[in-house]
Amino acid sequence: MRHISPRTPAALAAAALLLAHLPLTAATVRGIVQDAATGEALVGATVALKGDPARGAVCGLNGRFAVSAPLSAGALVVRYMGYRAKEVAFEGGSAELAVSLEPESRDVGEVVVYGDNARNTEVSARSIEKNAINVINVMSAKAIELSPDVTVASAIQRMSGVTMERNSSGDGQYAILRGMDKRFSYTLVNGVKIPSPDNKNRFVPLDIFPAELLDRLEVTKALTADMEADGIGGAVNMVMKDAPSQRLLTAHLSGGANSQLLSRSYRSFDAGAINRASPNEKYGLSYPIRAKDFTTGNLRLSAGNAAPSVAGGVAWGDRVFRDRLGVMLAGSYANEYRGSTSDMYGNATLADGQQQITKRYFSTRQTRLGAHAKLDYRLPKGHKLMWYNAYMDFSSAQVRDAQAFDTQTLRLRWNHQTIFSSTLKGMHCFADEKLRFDWSLAYGAAFNETPDNVQINEHVINQIVTIDQNTGATRRWEHNADKDKVGYASWQYSIAAGEATLLLAAGGMYRDKVRDSYFNEYTFKPYDESLANPRELIKGVHWSNFDEICFEVNAHGNLSDPLNYDATERVSAGYLLGNLTAGKWRLAAGLHVEHTSQGYFLKFPVDGAQSEGSQRYADYLPDVHVSRQLHKNAKLRFSYVKAINRPSFFEIVPYSMIHEEYKERGNPELKHTVADNFDLRYEYFPRPSEQLMLGLFYKKIDDPIEFGMMSGFGQDTYYMPMNFGSAHNYGFEVDAMKYFSWFGLKANYTFTGSNITTVKMRVLPNPDPSAETNYITEYVNQARPLFGQAKHVVNVSLLVKEAKYGWDGQLAFSYTGDRLCIVSRYLNEDRWQAGYIRLDASLEKQLRFGLAIFAKATNLLNTQMLQYVKANESSKNVAGLERYRGGIVERKERYGQVFFAGIKYKLQ
Repeated sequence: MRHISPRTPAALAAAALLLAHLPLTAATVRGIVQDAATGEALVGATVALKGDPARGAVCGLNGRFAVSAPLSAGALVVRYMGYRAKEVAFEGGSAELAVSLEPESRDVGEVVVYGDNARNTEVSARSIEKNAINVINVMSAKAIELSPDVTVASAIQRMSGVTMERNSSGDGQYAILRGMDKRFSYTLVNGVKIPSPDNKNRFVPLDIFPAELLDRLEVTKALTADMEADGIGGAVNMVMKDAPSQRLLTAHLSGGANSQLLSRSYRSFDAGAINRASPNEKYGLSYPIRAKDFTTGNLRLSAGNAAPSVAGGVAWGDRVFRDRLGVMLAGSYANEYRGSTSDMYGNATLADGQQQITKRYFSTRQTRLGAHAKLDYRLPKGHKLMWYNAYMDFSSAQVRDAQAFDTQTLRLRWNHQTIFSSTLKGMHCFADEKLRFDWSLAYGAAFNETPDNVQINEHVINQIVTIDQNTGATRRWEHNADKDKVGYASWQYSIAAGEATLLLAAGGMYRDKVRDSYFNEYTFKPYDESLANPRELIKGVHWSNFDEICFEVNAHGNLSDPLNYDATERVSAGYLLGNLTAGKWRLAAGLHVEHTSQGYFLKFPVDGAQSEGSQRYADYLPDVHVSRQLHKNAKLRFSYVKAINRPSFFEIVPYSMIHEEYKERGNPELKHTVADNFDLRYEYFPRPSEQLMLGLFYKKIDDPIEFGMMSGFGQDTYYMPMNFGSAHNYGFEVDAMKYFSWFGLKANYTFTGSNITTVKMRVLPNPDPSAETNYITEYVNQARPLFGQAKHVVNVSLLVKEAKYGWDGQLAFSYTGDRLCIVSRYLNEDRWQAGYIRLDASLEKQLRFGLAIFAKATNLLNTQMLQYVKANESSKNVAGLERYRGGIVERKERYGQVFFAGIKYKLQ
């Protein structure tokens, strides 16, 4: 038997007494750390017991902490970068504290400059939404930084009511707001509209803008009188990085890959060998073109492993000259290699009963460069000058290899787009800041070029590949430029009477826009005079690579194409605005008057078309915004806005294009669109960085512009832009954001419905057996949704933060329902894009000395994009076709996953 010491019971009793006493000698101090001015939860603030720093905690996503402390009274030391450290006493026992930290500040003469720049935080984003007079959604730079998104286009898709039109790599490119096509919204940089690189329209591709250059991203859904009026869908404003109040230095470098290119070769050509100007541009319009006038260096195709994608950026900002001069410089560069595949399904079947499918393989190199510079100078007595400059450069070199049953097509295309914007702005306050005068002068230029866009057509018979003898190749040159000169001026006067405040404002704007567009295409046929059959050039016998093919070319290109045109647009506007705040009510009402003079000059008119023309019109556009504070953190707001949409530059040009099955033409008589927009939204902000928004919207659109069939003289019919009576757009939005200690949830849902009636063609069997044709054509009206509109849009993001060890993560899910993507000329033949799911993720780990490592992954599910025609009478009994929900599949595309990993640095 084991011997037990007589002292053992006493020892056990002492241990039991000690354990029983422990809960009485320790307590838990809980609380929240916030910005003293904004109430923002300071995520990552450190809280430690004074005299025992090992006993501490790091604030979570909701700014809360819990520290184990002695039962007796003590003190906590709270620290956060850019803020003054604070010592907070607590009484004995468990306690609940609310700690407010003051930003570090410096006195600059008459100006006090506060510490860490708060305009790019989640709290500032919620504050802008809460205090705006209109309906607006804001995404902060902090939210963008922690997201998986690299470009503005990929970031904006997370916002409520926004869907994206994607490019051939699967990336978002154009924003569609509340189901309104991209033509119905406009894009701003720091509140100034920027020109478009598109050769026909005004809309701006958002994938050209690196997201890291932003302080915040604003989507305005109800315009105010001081904004330009051509935004029925809304406006996107990119607020670029501003000069900080303390020295800022950040940098990042990352590498990545696209999964598509890990399993197949990457095909490329020498884009540097391209002649930027066509032969007719270099030698004159009357010059007889010869084959030797074209370079062949860019026709040589290479295949191999894709190099790793790389991306990097740096930003530096500071205040100098006794903090009066603020400087912000930022740059971003990315070089990405992307792959995608596309299956095009034909409406015919082959001899074996299988559906004809064209398989297309894309290899794309995308280069994106962004540069941003902003200076601001604080003058004495409430005056300030700012000068902002931005340059965006995007190029894409793409090989598209299409393979069908008996044909092959190779396309070699290099596209280059640039956008430059420069704005000089002054802000001047008088009469104790009751009177304010602002002015801006801006210049913007956008340029787009696709020189020597090559397409080579091949025939395949019994595995023998030859060049098509009729249209062996085409080589096309396109470029266009869009230049803006703009001036803005506005006055504001504030009147206070008791608890009421009235702000009166008036201002004006003038824009002078000049646009030019160039297009020329050359057609080639295979020809080798040394051969018995000079037009039969066999691959592997007469040529192995595409630069070895012998061609002959037509003596003149297609200079008469209507895309050779100039356009002008002069817009002058003025507004009056009143904003009254009284108690819980706020009322803003305004009148915006806008005059438009839009003209064109057709350089090579054909078929008797008028070479030049213009449109002039004026609009008187009222707006009313009313909000009522329901309680401390909630309000209800209503907005009514009248807005317009102008015809695109090309739509009013009297062009004529002859296609195989129909004729297309412009419409100089096209009218601009006018819409009445209504919004009702409930907003609740339980905490400074949290929100719940419930909104309804409705738009009545008069004279909407859509393409439809129009009967002309004789038997001719035309597919042309037309005004179609009235259209309606309506829906509701839910937007929620909630943070807990170590995780947060962002979610939004948008339902959108719309209807418009347009003219369509219907082809029917001819009832007259003696007629020359077996079919007759009739024109009928058909109701449908607006182009680009998706009925259901869902975004859900789960944020995770392990503050103690410095881990941040985000999982972002998005769903876009079926949307109309191509409007057909024929009844019930519109093309739809099936519902699209996307899952993205990001992860970041904080290290010492301001360093962090991070990873981003997009399209984790590798979801396919599917395009189809809905089931209809003409196709329901056709056998052998790929089906989707009873309809006919036309296209399937896959883009693969994209992975990036890297390191970043932030000056502590």
